[in-house]
Amino acid sequence: MTLNERRDHHIAAHIIMAAPLIRPLRPLLQKRLQLATAIPAVAGQIRTNASVADEPKKADRRGAAKEQPQIDPLETPGARMPRALSALYLKPLRREVTYGVPSCDLQLRSYTLRNLEFFCDFALRAAYYLGLPAFGPVPLPKLTERWTVPKSTFIFKKSQENFERITLRRLIQIRDGHPDTVAVWLAFLQKHAYYGVGMKANVFEFSKLDVGKAMDEAVKDVNSVLGKKWRHLGEPARPETDTVEKIQEFLDKERVRVSHGR
Repeated sequence: MTLNERRDHHIAAHIIMAAPLIRPLRPLLQKRLQLATAIPAVAGQIRTNASVADEPKKADRRGAAKEQPQIDPLETPGARMPRALSALYLKPLRREVTYGVPSCDLQLRSYTLRNLEFFCDFALRAAYYLGLPAFGPVPLPKLTERWTVPKSTFIFKKSQENFERITLRRLIQIRDGHPDTVAVWLAFLQKHAYYGVGMKANVFEFSKLDVGKAMDEAVKDVNSVLGKKWRHLGEPARPETDTVEKIQEFLDKERVRVSHGR
């Protein structure tokens, strides 16, 4: 007998031995299969009063949804978001520069990067709407400060604590800007300043070549205005002697004061 014949004979012997055990279980397995196939059909036919009552409402809702389809303004080809709203999701717009002459250097400082970046974006948008060509923000080197403070004194001096403060900086430069417009821009930023952000501005103004003569004339105007003020410097306050009525009122007060012995 070959090896394959032995294997087939061994398998047939196992089947013959297991047949008496499987035959009694066959009716029980058939009943379970019938129940398993019948339960889904019955479950699909079970309907409660609540489900029957909700069927007209669901049908009405489906009909209303079909009659009034929802329209998404972003997907329709004819509708779009307002320009002022869509600009918030884009980078700030910038004006083109003509000569490239610097007018103002604005330095922003903060300890928080989020506040600093937000206010830089706000400053660039304000410069665009005022017609100022803005450049930046340019990251500047960080300022790192450290302190060592002893927690205790005397023999416990070795227990110390270290503190660190990092200052973040950004630079925004305005070019070819009129001094009045730059002043309005700085005043607007100062009015709507963001918390935790400091500002430092260097403004550049340009004048004619004969600036010395203009300064001399300005000094004369200032002296003419302040001459009257400097004349009475160091003197005690005197009553105003502009009109006769005020002088008469002052004399009446003095007479009353003298008559009462004050």
